[in-house]
Amino acid sequence: MPWWSWILLWLALIAVSLLCYVLLGVRLFRKFMAAVRELSAAGERLGHRTHLPERPDDDGESPVKVFGAAVFASPEQMRHDYVTAKASRQEVRRQKRVKRKAERGQPQSLHDIDFS
Repeated sequence: MPWWSWILLWLALIAVSLLCYVLLGVRLFRKFMAAVRELSAAGERLGHRTHLPERPDDDGESPVKVFGAAVFASPEQMRHDYVTAKASRQEVRRQKRVKRKAERGQPQSLHDIDFS
């Protein structure tokens, strides 16, 4: 094999490897830009904060729940909210259980029956 064929072979190998590197770089750049676009879209969605509405007087309505308001609430108020929400969830589950058992014709549990 003549010496110039080895040079051509090495040049072809170098050209193919450079082409692979360029294609890999383009692919990585496009993936990076897609990730940046997704992050900016997520930042836009999460960047809008809800603020408490301006209410000059207290008309007795329940206060508006705002994300993060628990930080400034008293422990007693948070305990009351927790217990109330827990009881509400338990009651909803009990009603679903009673309804499901009634639809299937199954006997009801004594503590599921509402005597009031």
